[in-house]
Amino acid sequence: MERREFLKVCTAGAAAAGGFAASSSLAADARPRMYEKAMLVDGRGQPLRAKAIPANRNLIFHYPYASTPCFLLNLGKPAKASAQLKTVDNRPYEWRGGIGAVRSVVAYSAICAHKLTYPTRDISFISFRAETSARNKHANVIHCCSEHSQYDPAEGGRVLAGPAPQPLAAILLEHDAGTDELSAVGTLGGEMFNQFFAKYEFRLALDNGAAARQAMQGSAVVTELENYCKQQVKC
Repeated sequence: MERREFLKVCTAGAAAAGGFAASSSLAADARPRMYEKAMLVDGRGQPLRAKAIPANRNLIFHYPYASTPCFLLNLGKPAKASAQLKTVDNRPYEWRGGIGAVRSVVAYSAICAHKLTYPTRDISFISFRAETSARNKHANVIHCCSEHSQYDPAEGGRVLAGPAPQPLAAILLEHDAGTDELSAVGTLGGEMFNQFFAKYEFRLALDNGAAARQAMQGSAVVTELENYCKQQVKC
């Protein structure tokens, strides 16, 4: 991989020259799932660089499918270097922090692990919140207003409050240290894609046509959440 550090933005196990080395103590672990590589680009199609990602802002892209949204976040400070997590079916995995110059950039599936709430073009009940509120006692969390599940993006999407049964699935990023460019390459943790497609099949078909389950490859456009959807519900 030379200049590239194989990220585990939300990462797992260990990576060695692009491969995954599982710990012998985690024989039944939730291993990374690799998908088609997609470079993260801006609205003009130019590569997005880690240093250009604004701190504490909601950015959204779609991966590993055309209709599955993800959050890209710059936490403004280093994420925790490692976190031991488990899926809803009790499979353990290790998340190993963020990427970029100060290890502050992370990415997660934007599909809530409770009732599969996700950002749409019309409205979003789930987003990153830097501030506390009456229903959110934890600052700097991803908060789903549907049932008030709250996730810590600095610790692998760990559940801090609410009914969510597992962390948000992490998106694995590859970072080129020479160019500072980012690419999505896989996921880690409890994927919810099958349930998501089953629950929202009709809506996803209306919004995306036959491309709803199309695998992302080549590039994925990153957009500010406020520009992606018409209304963000805050709670």
